[in-house]
Amino acid sequence: MREEAERTPGTPTRRGRGRRPADEVRAEALAAAGALLLRDGMAGFTIEGVAQEAGVSKTTLYKWWPSRGTLALDGYFHAVESTLAFPDTGDIAADLTTQVRAFVRLLTGTPAGRVIAELVGQAQTDPDLSAALLERYSGPRRGLAVDAMRRAQERGQLRAGIDPQVLVDQLWGACYHRLLLPNEPLTEDFATQLVDNLLHGVAG
Repeated sequence: MREEAERTPGTPTRRGRGRRPADEVRAEALAAAGALLLRDGMAGFTIEGVAQEAGVSKTTLYKWWPSRGTLALDGYFHAVESTLAFPDTGDIAADLTTQVRAFVRLLTGTPAGRVIAELVGQAQTDPDLSAALLERYSGPRRGLAVDAMRRAQERGQLRAGIDPQVLVDQLWGACYHRLLLPNEPLTEDFATQLVDNLLHGVAG
């Protein structure tokens, strides 16, 4: 395998004799993957394109990602991770509202909504992507929400007998439903109503 090139910050990709540290190469590959994915969607996303943009070999990419889908998923999460950070102010109602509204803004106001819908669709026929989606995206994100809700239970803000896993499905599942089956609009007001209905109930 050819050696990776050195890159001088602030300048275009330049080929050199030195080998870049693996962490740097991986970070640049993820940044390139995220940018290409959000720009071109899955239809235009290729291993070759990421390799060219990041200045790495395809062999290097395949060493870390076994398929186009798994690279796309990690690139997607790299691009949106900061937006999806889960707040922890000690007020579960405020934190859930903030996070779900931010999630809706990401899905509807950026290309990320189209991309995650494409990734979920492709995961149905790509076992590597399906496993990666659970292990590296939906699983960890679900864990953050569940942990926040369990802390809220300890503070007495949620009933002790409530299953946080079910609450996650009620909130984020409803957003994915409107994203994938857009019979009704997916809006920030909808996100606020979801949290309000969940925490305060709908019985008369």
